[in-house]
Amino acid sequence: MPRTIISDTSCFIILSNVGEMDLLKKLYGIVCTTQEVAIEFGEPLPEWVEILSVDDKLSQKILEMQVDKGEASALVLAMKLPDSLLILDDLKARRLAKKLGLQITGTIGVLIKSKRLGYLSSLKPAIKKMQDLKFRISDEIIEQALLDAGENL
Repeated sequence: MPRTIISDTSCFIILSNVGEMDLLKKLYGIVCTTQEVAIEFGEPLPEWVEILSVDDKLSQKILEMQVDKGEASALVLAMKLPDSLLILDDLKARRLAKKLGLQITGTIGVLIKSKRLGYLSSLKPAIKKMQDLKFRISDEIIEQALLDAGENL
């Protein structure tokens, strides 16, 4: 498992809104993020979230031309910490992270891992809540996630 787990805002927002924020702590212990992400989240993060500063402001500004400020800061932090896993949901940010050679997952990946490790009894209720919250997720991704989690459609 990567030494450092870094989360972007969307994962915090989604898991908080579906009542599953504690899954991050159960899976990873400490999760890191940036001040920009903490501000975007808009409320205090749990004590097990470590807020790190991004020193390379030039790289962040360059990345902000392609993705939002929180995503850009999380990407720069992940580049600074080579043995890290970055939790990103935005497709454009995920593509950029892959180009930068970063290891990534998304909120759905966190849910699948939680199901596999027994922290979540079923993926379906969490996905339903995500859809109710208007989180955009394709039918193909839902089908694949349920298959990966060992659940029927």
